[in-house]
Amino acid sequence: MPQRGEPLQKLGFLTIGRFDENDPRAGHLETLRMIELAEELGFDSVWLRNRHLQYGISSPVAVLAAASMRTSRIELGTAVIPLGLENPLRLAEDLATVDLLSDGRLNPGVSVGVPMRYDDFKTSLYPETHDMENFSKDRVSRLLDNLRGEPVSDFEGTVGIEQFSRRVQPHSPGLADRVWYGGGRSSAIWAGEQGINYLTSSVVTIEGTDSRDFATIQAENIDAYRAHHVDPARARVSQGLVVIPTDSATPEQIRKYEDYAAARFERTLTPQGPRGMLFAPDYVGPSDELAERLWDHAGFQRATEVAIALPFSFDEPDYLQIVGDLAGRLGPALGWSPAG
Repeated sequence: MPQRGEPLQKLGFLTIGRFDENDPRAGHLETLRMIELAEELGFDSVWLRNRHLQYGISSPVAVLAAASMRTSRIELGTAVIPLGLENPLRLAEDLATVDLLSDGRLNPGVSVGVPMRYDDFKTSLYPETHDMENFSKDRVSRLLDNLRGEPVSDFEGTVGIEQFSRRVQPHSPGLADRVWYGGGRSSAIWAGEQGINYLTSSVVTIEGTDSRDFATIQAENIDAYRAHHVDPARARVSQGLVVIPTDSATPEQIRKYEDYAAARFERTLTPQGPRGMLFAPDYVGPSDELAERLWDHAGFQRATEVAIALPFSFDEPDYLQIVGDLAGRLGPALGWSPAG
């Protein structure tokens, strides 16, 4: 847990992988270039968001399979795969395959719940069972069992020249220990009880707290996670705020970044919607100022790793500048040293 004057141990970033509907290949290749650059700059991890029926990466596992062949060291994560659109057995096969290709560098982050805008496409996703699907944490438990090698079939043996296994193949030992789960207070407690890792982002809910301060609530959630973890010594927590260093930005870029943050600021003032979602403000400024603000952030003080969230709607030159300053300016200001 980084305290003022103590070095940040792990630094990464998170990207949506946006693309043009009329030229989606170019956007996916841009994301792969960003992952290669992340390794070159010494980042410890890079994470992909998961966007279905939008113009962002809908298949992060496939993209990370390609990234695993272009990199050799950096950890590759998903933040997060919504399991409501996945079959845990099939997903386990894909995750294990990519983990083996990457030589054990995959960090699958997952979530549960009714998929966003489910009623709009549920008959296409689950034509016969859309009203019976179980979107609870049972889906995570099934995925973990599959990754751990628990039996999924009653048969093991040879039929003709074909061999069959009782468990999901391929099997990648240790992958289940690198699964991450995101959410609010109850999700943090559940993740700790399962012994899996905890992702906390720029959104919290007011569930189980009297506070209306984002940093305080995030810190409370992390504390609850650790208090309920079956083995606190191996508990991993990743924090993901939108942080935009401006050290090498042009005046036009700085105005763009400040306008972006200002347009999103009002939503940070009060809880939003029936779940009481509270958004973190975006952090924009020179790295020395950003470092001071992060050292004072109660959530940052409790995280073991940081994955800075890149804004959704910027252009490639903006991302190159931001990522370059994260590695070259903000990271060192937080005591972080590039890997490799």
